[in-house]
Amino acid sequence: MITLKQALSLREEELREIKSRILKNVKENIELNAYIGGFHSFEQNKGVPILIKDNINVKGWEITCGSNILKGYIAPYNASVIENLHNNGMCAFGRANMDEFAMGSTTESSCYGRTKNPRDTSRVPGGSSGGSAAAVAAGLAIASLGSDTGGSIRQPAGFCGCVGLKPTYGRVSRYGLIAYSSSFDQIGPITQNVEDASLLLDCISGHDPKDSTSLNLPATNTFASLDSDIRYKVGVLRGWLESADSEIIQNYEESIKLLESMGHSIVELDMLDVDYHVSTYYIISTAEASSNLARFDGVRYGNRAHCTNLKELYVNTRTQGFGDEVKRRIMLGSFVLSSGYYDAYYLRAQRVRELIKAQYNDLFMACDVLLAPIAPTLAPKFGTSISPLAMYLSDIYTIGVNLAGLPAICVPSVSLKGLSGLPFGVQFIGNHCQEQSILNIAYGLEKELGNS
Repeated sequence: MITLKQALSLREEELREIKSRILKNVKENIELNAYIGGFHSFEQNKGVPILIKDNINVKGWEITCGSNILKGYIAPYNASVIENLHNNGMCAFGRANMDEFAMGSTTESSCYGRTKNPRDTSRVPGGSSGGSAAAVAAGLAIASLGSDTGGSIRQPAGFCGCVGLKPTYGRVSRYGLIAYSSSFDQIGPITQNVEDASLLLDCISGHDPKDSTSLNLPATNTFASLDSDIRYKVGVLRGWLESADSEIIQNYEESIKLLESMGHSIVELDMLDVDYHVSTYYIISTAEASSNLARFDGVRYGNRAHCTNLKELYVNTRTQGFGDEVKRRIMLGSFVLSSGYYDAYYLRAQRVRELIKAQYNDLFMACDVLLAPIAPTLAPKFGTSISPLAMYLSDIYTIGVNLAGLPAICVPSVSLKGLSGLPFGVQFIGNHCQEQSILNIAYGLEKELGNS
């Protein structure tokens, strides 16, 4: 597949040919189930085609968040990131499958059925942006926009072997993104390489008065400043690896050795047990989800179940419309916000979140970037993460970034001989608004491995 950098120099007639080729490839790879629609006439979508996750509004398109409750709902406006694409020679082209309301790590909770990992179709592509990552990895999309609440860009990028960038919270407008957890959600790019991630970030970032959480900063200019020759102090957190499989630990150590051989300085660091990250994240995110999803009641949006009174309208619509995982998280969120438990759970989680932020600040006093795994395992086979708790623990290395609102990028890492042939991904975590640093070091690693 042509890269975004290359596509931006093509004429419109050449881009129409690219779109035709994408459509053909999607039909030939229908079993992946990465796309769920969004193919509109080429004349209405001038520009480089970018795949859009199904929770980002594109005017005139159906938007469902992978849920039955929103089937048939047509977006009345463009999200700010879509307007930014249009202003920079790109266009929305295709809706990507996803876990329902971005709640999941495998895409198995989607009402459209699961997406398969193009590297091994018996395995999950990750989630919740699994459709986006699978399409990019399979050559079915030039690039995609996903959303990252607790690793939902980085984890599927790692499982599928592509690049996923989660910007600093507030760098990219959330206006037009259907919220799962408002204080964590962040739109970002999933691409074939680091250069494309940098280009796409520069196009979609910048202050947006329509988003009250938007940082009062101009759009980034990272692509013009990409430099693979800068050497950084890289913090490593070996204490985090206790729950990781042996091949993940081996890959992490090999990545450290490679970075050191490239001239980067390695700094041994330690942090609060990541189990606290998991507990804190799921208390706060489910609390916010229970509030955000209260609006989907059959009155204003999407499908409405048969009913004879108002109570039946609410109960039947939400019972029939939401899947099991979404119901589980709404119930958990309602519980931690309820009278008698609010102080014990929700407020305590908010205090631990502040502690985690402070610890990251301390870590960045000693290093420029942090190196961490993406997940404790390689992409698992379908059906192996059968318990919700097992799925929640798969986010153990990614959710801390969202708790602290930091930027992070996943890149394909060292391949180890004798293993399953699946991709390994590592992530570089940067301090607040330090996207340039993580892009630079990721770009250098990519070039060293010959992946660019």
